[in-house]
Amino acid sequence: MAPTTHTVTNQVPPLVGYDVFAADLALSEAVRRHLPAEPSAAALTELGELGRAAGSAQAQAWGAQANGNPPVLRSHDRYGNRIDEVEFHPAWHRLLGHAVGAGLTDAWGRPGGHVRRAAGFLVWTQAEAGHGCPLSMTHAAVPALRTDPALAREWEPLLTSTVYEEGLRPPAEKAGVLFGMGMTEKQGGTDVRSSTTRAQPLSAAGEYLLTGHKWFCSAPMSDAFLVLAQAPGGLTCFLLPRVLPDGTRNAFAIQRLKDKLGNRSNASAEVEFEGTWARRVGEEGRGLRTIMEMVAATRLDCVTGSAALMRQAAAQAIHHCAYRGVFGGPLIEKPLMRNVLADLALESEAATVLAVRLAAAYDADTEGERAFLRIAVPAAKYWVTKRCTPMVAEALECLGGNGYVEESGMPRLLREAPLNSIWEGSGNVQALDVLRALRREPSALNAFLQEVGRARGADHRLDGAIKGMLTELADLEGIEARARRLVERMATVLQGSLLVRWAPPEVADAYCASRLGGDRGSAFGTLPHSLDLATVVERARPVER
Repeated sequence: MAPTTHTVTNQVPPLVGYDVFAADLALSEAVRRHLPAEPSAAALTELGELGRAAGSAQAQAWGAQANGNPPVLRSHDRYGNRIDEVEFHPAWHRLLGHAVGAGLTDAWGRPGGHVRRAAGFLVWTQAEAGHGCPLSMTHAAVPALRTDPALAREWEPLLTSTVYEEGLRPPAEKAGVLFGMGMTEKQGGTDVRSSTTRAQPLSAAGEYLLTGHKWFCSAPMSDAFLVLAQAPGGLTCFLLPRVLPDGTRNAFAIQRLKDKLGNRSNASAEVEFEGTWARRVGEEGRGLRTIMEMVAATRLDCVTGSAALMRQAAAQAIHHCAYRGVFGGPLIEKPLMRNVLADLALESEAATVLAVRLAAAYDADTEGERAFLRIAVPAAKYWVTKRCTPMVAEALECLGGNGYVEESGMPRLLREAPLNSIWEGSGNVQALDVLRALRREPSALNAFLQEVGRARGADHRLDGAIKGMLTELADLEGIEARARRLVERMATVLQGSLLVRWAPPEVADAYCASRLGGDRGSAFGTLPHSLDLATVVERARPVER
């Protein structure tokens, strides 16, 4: 019998049993806007099914279990034989299996594939973000492998399969495979040209033996990896399988798993190659150019993954405040809290709209859209991933002490939030990539300006921000030292232009006033009080309409 003093009141029901896709108006509207007419109905049905699965109690339990039972390295078997395997909780495999089955590694071969996959990735990783790493790497390996048509014919059907098979076996015996990547070495991360891993050619064309060390190797239980090594002709990209065609294990010694801040359900490893068999991808000496095809695709996933974290954080905060009573009424109706929630909702919607727009550019695959992506992807990756951590932290604070305990799920979101800003090139790398595109590819700047120019004349604050951006672009003196400032301005102008064109007037007005017009403080919750904040919050509330 419970003590009479232990009456629980004013607690918020869990956000569970809802359609993550349908409840996200910014996302569902973006999908309808960018999808071609032919696959639209089927895609919306698929995304609805995935959204209901992501919001289910079962998926949420899998996410908690996968993070509560992180992977364990099994370097040797009971007899002392080296096996170099990583053991995952069954929930990890269930999450991956559902994701692969939903087509989250297949964007390249179907109409509207990138929009469909980006939306699905944004939906499903709200259940658990860590397993997004092998999904992203597998999806992104396709354009790199296409530089070698023979390799692409062999591997692409397995990479884009909707069948997930765990365990290490010859790829020819599996209905689907996952890929990882290894670039970073002990001596440094960003400067991959200084790689010391060596590749010795064998007599068979395109075959090599690798010797070296990778400081960070993603998803070590993947079936194969794209890695960089120094061949006689220079830095080269290689495909390295875990299991050789004859069924024997490739030389792939896992030295340890990284003990990370977040992303704890996922394994990142330090690995050693010694006489490790691999196949060349592309030409010798062009490895960086080859693997950058993979990096570009994973950078878009960094934007989408951060948008997913931001959406889930905002959804949890708004849901909590809708049910929490304080000072005689719901917390969501208190003017100051409403200001905070509206600010979070704006940041989330801006990230979502931008992520889907980038995915649509991949689908279009025209010369103009490819040029646009060369600036828009690093600019978006820089800004959206950096906004993620402070935004998630503010959302956690909306739950008060309840948000600081693990059961709420908010600490997991906060630990995950910095990852995408670091992965695939940190902020300075993205800013420098934008500068590189500005200097070397005039068509990229033209495409970017055409995109933001489509909203010109619709909002005076956006027009002023575009003018200020053009002034900065015209002055290249000392531009590297102010590259972050420039790229931030470019990203916010791009977000503002998309919202002015496609978001409800209340959302576009609030974004332009606060992000472009300067009518805002430094913290979240400092929007102008004269804005229609109630409409902004209600639009972002995670309820099906």
